[in-house]
Amino acid sequence: MAIDIKKYDFKSGLSQEFEILDLSILYTKAKSILTNPHRSGFYHIIWFQDCNVTHLVDFNQITIKPHSLLFLSKDIVHRFDDKEQLKGKIILFTDTFFCKTEADIRFLRKSILFNDLLSVSQIQIENQSELFKSLVQLMETELQMVTDDLQAAILQNFLHNFLLLSERELRNQNFTKIKKGADLDYVVLFKDLLEVNYKNQKQVNYFAKQIIISEKRLNQATTKVLGKSPKELIDERVLLEAKRILAHTTESVKEIAYQLGFEEPTNFIKYFKKHSSITPTEFREQNALA
Repeated sequence: MAIDIKKYDFKSGLSQEFEILDLSILYTKAKSILTNPHRSGFYHIIWFQDCNVTHLVDFNQITIKPHSLLFLSKDIVHRFDDKEQLKGKIILFTDTFFCKTEADIRFLRKSILFNDLLSVSQIQIENQSELFKSLVQLMETELQMVTDDLQAAILQNFLHNFLLLSERELRNQNFTKIKKGADLDYVVLFKDLLEVNYKNQKQVNYFAKQIIISEKRLNQATTKVLGKSPKELIDERVLLEAKRILAHTTESVKEIAYQLGFEEPTNFIKYFKKHSSITPTEFREQNALA
């Protein structure tokens, strides 16, 4: 029986799909889960308060320093450091909790904190720790109160302010600014469509039609914003998922090929080698359970 990447949904039974946990307590209780590769169908804000660790996000080792905030979007594959005791807080929430209006949806989709257009977002907040701490305390206090019709809105408002302050800090800390405009809008739409359709649609023409622009215009947008063509981004997304499955599961190459929309395993093997210079089997041998 093939071993799949573990995916965790938000805890059931809570009055809100929003939670703040002590990182040290969570790590002690669930270390075996946290230190193995897994996906989550919700957002993470991890406040590393007093630890020098690494955090693996897909195949990238992120060096974490004390007083850091790390922002992880839903559905990525990640794992915590298994060498150091963690201290801090972790804020978890879902789209359902945050996105009450169209404006909320737009904010979260375009937020530089959870948008993986360039890299995983991390900020240092040592000089602003008291401000962030006060917001966390407000949220924790509200969570301890009796649930009423206003609690969800109050918590979402506090979280929104926390995210806005985080964006301000990120913009002040070596952030590569992406100019707002039509190009960015097209890229965001393309990335959203790609995330849903990459297994079954690998032609640029399909995505351009869905956005109602020409292939040339889509190419202009992705090249200007990300320095890559739409085809390169499609190939990167397919290859990332292939690498995730190869490294973190025991599914056969044949099963992976069909899962990713290839009619023949040989086509998948050629595709993988073309873009990574090694075969799927060679990659698995080098990165098994990485």
